[in-house]
Amino acid sequence: MSKTYREWDPDQSWLLPPSPAQWLPDGDMVYYIMDAVKQLDISEIKKVYERNDRGFPPFHPRMMVTLLIYSYCMGVRSSRQIALHCQRDIGWRVIVGNDVPDFRTINNFRKTHLDAFAGLFVQVLEIAAEDGLVKLGHVSLDGTKIKANASRHKAMSYDRMIEREAQLKVEIAEIMKQVEAAEATEEASGGAAGRVDSLPQELACREKRLARIQEAKAALEARYKAMPSSNAVAPAAPESSPKADNPPEQDGVLGDSATADAAVEPVMAAASTPAPTVATPNEVPEKAQYNFTDPESRIMKANNKGWDQCGNAQAVVDSEHQIIVAADVTDQANDVQQVAPMMAQAQANVGPEHPIEKASMDAGYFSEANVACLENMDIDAYVATGRLPHGQIPPPAPRGPIPAEQTPKQRMARKLRTVKGRAIYARRKAIVEPVFGQVKGAMGFRQFLLRGLGQMRGEWRLVCLSYNLRKMFRAKMAPAG
Repeated sequence: MSKTYREWDPDQSWLLPPSPAQWLPDGDMVYYIMDAVKQLDISEIKKVYERNDRGFPPFHPRMMVTLLIYSYCMGVRSSRQIALHCQRDIGWRVIVGNDVPDFRTINNFRKTHLDAFAGLFVQVLEIAAEDGLVKLGHVSLDGTKIKANASRHKAMSYDRMIEREAQLKVEIAEIMKQVEAAEATEEASGGAAGRVDSLPQELACREKRLARIQEAKAALEARYKAMPSSNAVAPAAPESSPKADNPPEQDGVLGDSATADAAVEPVMAAASTPAPTVATPNEVPEKAQYNFTDPESRIMKANNKGWDQCGNAQAVVDSEHQIIVAADVTDQANDVQQVAPMMAQAQANVGPEHPIEKASMDAGYFSEANVACLENMDIDAYVATGRLPHGQIPPPAPRGPIPAEQTPKQRMARKLRTVKGRAIYARRKAIVEPVFGQVKGAMGFRQFLLRGLGQMRGEWRLVCLSYNLRKMFRAKMAPAG
């Protein structure tokens, strides 16, 4: 007796086309994102299209915003891949229907409206606050290095530029002599001698290289000329910090990446710090680099495997549901200058009705000026001052009043040795570090697609906006699940 199977006829046509919504369960994330985007004010995006009433009608901006956010939530960022998913996958098909945008349309929309996503990021935070997902009782600030859309092999150091510039000038002069000699020989022979046609091409190639190097050299000089003199002093690594590998050719202020990437825990005793290395103000260091693919990216220690062209992505995360309340990208490998702007942005994004109470950060953010800044903002600060040497047992928790002669660094180290300080700071790694793991792991965001610091900022805010909607969706579905 033969087995009976269900009937399968892939060529069967539909009398009436079914709704794409019937192919997904009611609780799918695509419906939540569509409902959330319907609540957002996208008038800033619409203004771009309302200025021009000529040509074929564009895709609806709300549909394009939904498409980008859902794609980033699902870990799809390439415009070609997004267009492919719109043709093949039901989640994307629910958004676009039968009118699938071209990959060029998706890419142009994203690049055109990157600045508008900063406003949408704040609007999503307002929705999260209304739903009780943002409390700001305790926030944590941290940064992660995201690879730029540039290769470090396309970078050149300042001393190499000077050397290569002189070499190209000698080669150009030599080629000019050969061209003049060839022309003189041709005139003397009445045109019988063969022309050296390859020389003008070699001359044009070297002149083009020389122009690019001179342009890059001038850009580096302008960068350091505009740099404040205070940036000429690089913070040195504490004695207890692990020794960093030497970069291939380190960019920026000498030694500014020595402590930027260490995952630090609170030091139980104040560590002595050696004197910083001082560079001449506004003088370009020999190893300062310029990347010809993306000049606004910087060489940073991306991970334990080495150095790469990166942007330093910053995030302030709320402890309640790990919602990102502030996001930015900087070209500075060191995090110490990011405390004031990031905390100010976080407070401005959520409004004065939700004041920040406590903030925890690792030792990459510690400075006496930052501690004073947090005190002026009425924020209870818990900032590590270094890390214990490997194998050293932490001293017991202190008791009694704080000695008046202690420095701000010693007072902070003592604060973190208390039972309360240890408990609050221990929450830091459970608040902010999982966020970067989810962004890089679950959402697959490990490299910027767009070039330039401004576009990297816009893309990072789009990533954080999508991450927040994922968190909000899971918080909503958790009780039912």
